[in-house]
Amino acid sequence: MKRVAIAFVLLFATLPLAGCGGGGGGSSSEGGTKLTVWVGWSARELSEFKKVVAEYDKAHPDVNVHVVGSINDTKIVAAIRSGKAPDVVSSFNSYNVGVYCGTGAWIDLAPYLKKSGISVSDFPPATQYYTQFEGKRCALPLLADTYGLYYNKAMFKKAGITHPPKTMSELVADAKKLTQRNPDGSLKVVGLSPFIGFYENVPERWVTSWGAKWMDSKGHAILSKDPGWSNWLKWEKALIDWYGYKNLVRFQASLGDEFSASNAFEVGKVAMNLDGEWRVAFIQAEHPGLSYGTAPAAVDDSNPSLYGSGYINGTIIGIPKNGHNRDQAWDLVKYLTTDTHALATLSNGIRNVPSTKASTTSKELTPDAHFETFLKIFANPKSSTSPITASGVSYTNLVQSFATKWQAGAISDLQSGLEQLDKQLDAQVAQAEGHNAP
Repeated sequence: MKRVAIAFVLLFATLPLAGCGGGGGGSSSEGGTKLTVWVGWSARELSEFKKVVAEYDKAHPDVNVHVVGSINDTKIVAAIRSGKAPDVVSSFNSYNVGVYCGTGAWIDLAPYLKKSGISVSDFPPATQYYTQFEGKRCALPLLADTYGLYYNKAMFKKAGITHPPKTMSELVADAKKLTQRNPDGSLKVVGLSPFIGFYENVPERWVTSWGAKWMDSKGHAILSKDPGWSNWLKWEKALIDWYGYKNLVRFQASLGDEFSASNAFEVGKVAMNLDGEWRVAFIQAEHPGLSYGTAPAAVDDSNPSLYGSGYINGTIIGIPKNGHNRDQAWDLVKYLTTDTHALATLSNGIRNVPSTKASTTSKELTPDAHFETFLKIFANPKSSTSPITASGVSYTNLVQSFATKWQAGAISDLQSGLEQLDKQLDAQVAQAEGHNAP
């Protein structure tokens, strides 16, 4: 599912964490020790997760697992600070691993991995990166999100386009061919919206197509020094100006909610869209007759070797510092994150990418050409993710704020603006590190 961007790092700084609690003891109930696990999923996706947990429950009569859905990071932080955290917590925001690990809010899982004989090499490189921070692996991946291009085959055929674009110049040309305007010049159908703030459009999911780097070897921001950033921003602004900034604002205001049957791509209001793999399941449930295709995102013309890769992040799961029943909690976490059957079953139900190397090739995965695209992107060694820092999602939020101002024409000198942004990012991280220090 979509990763909701929220800034909450200072919640940890304002009050000390509650006592560590934990240990092997804890509450018990009829049917064994009660384990409570919090997850972000809701509705249909929550029911699929509960089915997987029910299998675990049946095989482990010593525990009784209670699942609570619709949990966000704010609720997780509040529970940890109050000393009333559940046994296991899961977050949609891998961005925030730096906060959870850096503050000690989630415990280091390395000793448990070692005791269980599990190697981090069982997980693809990108997930290895976003589940640890500064030597502490306080989380494990629980499915992953991979981003690629969705395109309307009927619209492509009508416009005479024979294949999905592989380069940015092809993407722009196709977007313009596919765009339809009303008699007054307003937008009726948009070929592709590069607008930051539209559905899944955030900087980190676009700059991977330019191979842009975030930091140097010392952890300092280098957005003003890496040409990928300025090249992407100039590309984005040029396409927005072609549509007309105000036209895109009005057009976006008329669209349906992203996670509804009125999604703009699903109802033919946009011909191409950058989106996550979960959209496959939504289309099947809401518009099964839609003729569409999936492909890797187009890449910078000067970096053709990047084609086939993409942006990755994902759901993470861990054990809060002041949770209870740690041994039993770990056994559940281990099952959910490393058992190939569990991951394949959950992937089939939710249509997120299974997050171990073994599970991506499991014979239990339901064959689907649309979904197969995202499995390949996930396995591509050039796929990448967001930087994990002490300031958590606030880091990428700051970059998004800059991009939003840029696309609106509020920043006249791009290079100077990026240089100032680098300073702001470094200052933000330094402040967060100060708050997180013991």
